Amino acid sequence: MKGLARTGRGAPGWVEKVKPVAGPRDAIIRAIAIAPCNSDVHLIWGEMGDFLPSDRIFGHEAVGVVDSVGNDVKDFKVGDRVVVPAITPDWGTVASQQGNHQHCSGPLTGMPFDMLKDGTFAEYFHVNDADANLTLLPDGVTLEQAVMVVDMMTTGFYGAEMADVKLGSTVAVFGIGPVGLMAVAGAHLMGAARILAVGSRSNCVDLAKEYGATDIVDYHKGDTVKQIMDLTDGKGVDAVVVAGGNASTIGEGLEVLKFGHTLANLNVMEEAMLPIPLAPMAFGLGGKTIKGNLCPGGRARMEQMLALVKAGRVDPGKLINYRYTKFEDLLPALMVMHDKPKDLIKSAVILE
Repeated sequence: MKGLARTGRGAPGWVEKVKPVAGPRDAIIRAIAIAPCNSDVHLIWGEMGDFLPSDRIFGHEAVGVVDSVGNDVKDFKVGDRVVVPAITPDWGTVASQQGNHQHCSGPLTGMPFDMLKDGTFAEYFHVNDADANLTLLPDGVTLEQAVMVVDMMTTGFYGAEMADVKLGSTVAVFGIGPVGLMAVAGAHLMGAARILAVGSRSNCVDLAKEYGATDIVDYHKGDTVKQIMDLTDGKGVDAVVVAGGNASTIGEGLEVLKFGHTLANLNVMEEAMLPIPLAPMAFGLGGKTIKGNLCPGGRARMEQMLALVKAGRVDPGKLINYRYTKFEDLLPALMVMHDKPKDLIKSAVILE
């Protein structure tokens, strides 16, 4: 079979590999919708990927058709159209049972795609623990919507959850790319009264407003912290979600966050150190919490997200504004995520 791999740092390329085989509890999936992610860009072009095999097939966002299943798989059969979460843990580990499935066997191991085995940028790919990780594609949910659920939606919503958004709260979302836009949508559905979205690209601003943003903070128009403090009459916000920027963005988020409240980070940080400004932390005694984690995965989480989509509560398919239709288009779809044209929100390859 054919797959798109990291053949060296900054060098994505096509490779030929043997089609994977399902173990007793596993499934082999034929891809029908695939989306490249900024995480793939980090791994292919960044230092993190140097620790992985040179022919590792990347990708962790996909919808597909079941091609084969192991003898112990009960709930799925050949021909089923399934949604595959980015996070497919081993649910039998102690860590998973303790609620830490994203790191079920060590750091980041809840995402075996990319990190531990070949991913979804392939004609066929392997899914472990199929009954616990696959989800049937519901009627009325499009491929575009479903492929945005598996990572972008669950990640963005998790940011709002980690930040402990409450009814009537004021929330700041730093970065309104696809994950930040879903954080806006999640905060809106969780009952935030005001959502301050930090970003400037016109199409992202328009979509942020559609998803529930009440205020737009354009960092080109002045200091971000000052703008947010002015908008909140100097009080700051009840919750912060960081979905863009760099390590210094954490500091900006802490400056506008009220004492005793939570900042949720969804960014991959490649800097060696995380600078924490002491004054906004009351010199370490301000009760501010910083959280960061991989998004939740597995079947139950996907069913939860897909139910919101099916009911018309949110449409993550609107994130896709670079759409491709052939498997070979995976490479240009990945490159557009790397090159980041000004109008980019998200690319995807929809094969059916």
